[in-house]
Amino acid sequence: MRSQKISLTLILGLCLLFFTCKTKRERPVSLNLFSIEDDIKLGQQVSQQIESDTKQFPILPEAANREVYSFIRGLTRDILNSGKVKHKNDFKWEVKIIDDDKTLNAFATPGGYIYVYTGLIKFLDTEDQLAGVMGHEIAHADLRHSTNQLTKQYGLAGLLSIATGNADPGVLEQMVLSVVSLKFSRKHEEQSDEFSVIYLCGTEYDAAGAAGFFKKMEGQPTPPQFLSTHPNPSNRVVDIESKKQELGCKNNTRRNTEYNRIKALLK
Repeated sequence: MRSQKISLTLILGLCLLFFTCKTKRERPVSLNLFSIEDDIKLGQQVSQQIESDTKQFPILPEAANREVYSFIRGLTRDILNSGKVKHKNDFKWEVKIIDDDKTLNAFATPGGYIYVYTGLIKFLDTEDQLAGVMGHEIAHADLRHSTNQLTKQYGLAGLLSIATGNADPGVLEQMVLSVVSLKFSRKHEEQSDEFSVIYLCGTEYDAAGAAGFFKKMEGQPTPPQFLSTHPNPSNRVVDIESKKQELGCKNNTRRNTEYNRIKALLK
């Protein structure tokens, strides 16, 4: 019995050392070693670094674009108030717009700091499509996918140095670039697609808004990172629409008069 306990302790220790452990069916089980407070601290550090790099991340001035910010943040609040976002009251959920018309992207840092590019806002056809994207990004933060992925990349010591503010500037800059270009696992992308539907199902938006986004993105030469080849975009459309049907979501569709007006303000 004593040797059995020692072996179990050793196995658990190895699992913690490498941040993953496998079940008997060889499915990897990810371990997130960070608390909610650590996610919040890390998000603050990354957000500060992003907003200090005005060349790479030119933040759209709020003073001259209040209506645009109000629209995007109102849409985000609708999703957060769905009652399905686990960490709604824990994370910051601060939305900023990056003034870059050539980039069709959006991303979220740990702790709920969300960034959406003007290029994506202008490119999409409907408010439902944008809501689908925002739901997807909220899910990545809410399900803490970034902390999980970055733990594997940088290790516990590296992430703790960021979260506590003790990292070298070069390490923090590298972390920021990793967050922006982070390639999530197949499982994480599927979860974010699924939760985008869950979040939107009880709102006035089309719960399958993310599917409309993927359809719109077909054939684009520079798709965002989360439009990856795994899972295949066509399969993602099918899965999203199937999830909407499974949940019995209404066929809501937002009128796009206001969305078109907001896009026009960005020109």
